[in-house]
Parts: sequence; C-alpha cells; structure tokens
Amino acid sequence: MRSNLYTAVNALSKFTIAGTPVGCAPYGNGHINDTYCAVTEEASGNHRYILQALNSNVFKQPDKVMENIAAVIEHLHTKTDDPRAVMTLVPTDDGQVYYRDGNGLFWRLYEFVEGSLCLEKPETAEDFYQSAVAFGRFQQLLKDFPAHTLHETIPNFHNTVDRYRIFKETLAADPMGRAKEVQQEIDFILARESDAHTIVELLECNKLPLRVTHNDTKLNNVMLDANTRKALCVIDLDTVMPGSSLYDFGDAIRFGAATAAEDEKDLSKMEMRLDMFESFTRGYLQACPDLTQEERKQMPMGAKLMTLECGVRFLTDYLDGDNYFATSYEG
Repeated sequence: MRSNLYTAVNALSKFTIAGTPVGCAPYGNGHINDTYCAVTEEASGNHRYILQALNSNVFKQPDKVMENIAAVIEHLHTKTDDPRAVMTLVPTDDGQVYYRDGNGLFWRLYEFVEGSLCLEKPETAEDFYQSAVAFGRFQQLLKDFPAHTLHETIPNFHNTVDRYRIFKETLAADPMGRAKEVQQEIDFILARESDAHTIVELLECNKLPLRVTHNDTKLNNVMLDANTRKALCVIDLDTVMPGSSLYDFGDAIRFGAATAAEDEKDLSKMEMRLDMFESFTRGYLQACPDLTQEERKQMPMGAKLMTLECGVRFLTDYLDGDNYFATSYEG
C-alpha cells in the first residue's frame, strides 16, 4: 500500500513538530519511498520538514532500517555541531524514531536542510569532487562506529560472489528463453568471475576493515550548499549497512564517471571519464584520510567490481523476465 495526502497529514500529527501545520505536499522525484514537504507556522516564521513513508515492498524490515538510521545519525551528531552536516530525525510524540499507522505504513520525519540543493548529475568536476568530500567525510566520521552492530537489512546486497551464484542459477534455468539472445554478454560476465571474489575474500580474512557503508553513493544523495556548492551532508540512509568502503567508492565511480546513461543503446558513447575518476578519488581520500593501505590499493578494483556487479544484476534480471528493474523498451 502507498500513502496519500490524507495519511501523510495524519502521520505528521504524530510527531513532535514546532508550530501549527499549514501545508503538506508531495516533494522530490524519488521512486521508492513516498516523500512530502510539510510546513508549520511559528512566531518566527515557517518551519519545513521532510516526511516520508517507507516502501515496505523494497524494505522488508522497515523497523530495522530505522534502527540503523537512528544509530548512525546519533553517532554523526556527536562528531559535529553543524546542524546542516547531518540529517536530523524528529521524534514522535512518544519518543520513537518512526510512526506506524493503522495501515501498516512506517513514517519518519526529518528536519529540512535549508539553504541546500541536490543535483541529479554533476554539472562540473567540482560537483563530483564535493560529493566525494561528503561521502568520504561520512566514512571518516563513522570510522569508530561498530559496523557489526548494524542490521543487514538487504542480505548480500554487495556480495558479488552471491550475485554470480544467482546469475548462474538463472542462466541454467533460462526461464524466458532469452539466453541465446545475449550470449556475448554472458561470455563477458563469465570470463570475469574470478574478480568477483576479491572484496568478499579480503573482508573475510580481515585484510579489509568492516565499515559502515551507505550503499547508494549517487550525487543526488548529497546535499550541497545552495550558495557555495560545497558539500553539506549525505542523505537517504535507507541502505546503511556493514560492508566495505570500496562498495561506496566503486558505486560512486560507476554512476558519476560514466559518459552515458545506464540504458544508452549506443555503447560507443559509454566510457569512464578519467578526470571525474581523479576528481572523486582526490575528494574521497582528502575527506577520509584514515583508509587503510589495502583499501587505497583496492579502490580501482572497487570501481571495476561495482560496475561489473551492477551489470550482472541487470543481465540476471533480463534472463529472469525483468522482474526487478523497470524497463522502457524491448530487450
């Protein structure tokens, strides 16, 4: 079930808000959760909030998602006094970090990050650099957080070995009879299976530290100062879980250094921009100086593996009948 304006207004009334509610409307262009901008009126002026209903079809354990988010935000607030450097959860009237309504929807409320902007893609190399600063700082501030205490809300999310297992099982079953159409792509993926073990095995033998990872390090999950365009904070913490810093670094490169969209048909347009790779790497290392020597060494592998893993997921879903990713044209 998805939310509507009536259920949103009802949910807003359950949180400890300042002033009198005067507005609530859908906000942003997210595709997973339902997001609203709520406005209250105080003596000093209007106060804005971000109200969200979690999509329980995607997040099967929304209570554990919220436990992760609350724990990480609480830790981050001990590291900085800047109210715009960390998202701020608004508690419910009974002191909880979420409200569950009569329809089973899980709601949360954040303070609006005023004076900020959010970009869908970098307009300059500096924009990409600032996103690296944001994600690197996020990693640095959480370096002493006990990552193992977080819930793995999406099991094996970046376990590339397991992604290959699922791919090969789907390939063997070939439920839609599509394998014959994509043999070149299948061969490409199978030829690179040995790489899939790299990060998983380094984590298992403790050569890489287990860290708090964001797992969705796109530029549109970073708030920039509207005037200076400097990094403010990281948002959308729904996929915060234990993992490797290489996941976050690699996925940011996969998305931000690409020269074409994921669904570009003309593959000659798709390359990796080395200037963007260099810009992001510089920002990430400057903001997160405590990465280990092994993490630094494996950063290019992180970019390679996260791109490969995403391709494996796309091809698996194609073979399986397009059940997970949305498609807009045949093939």
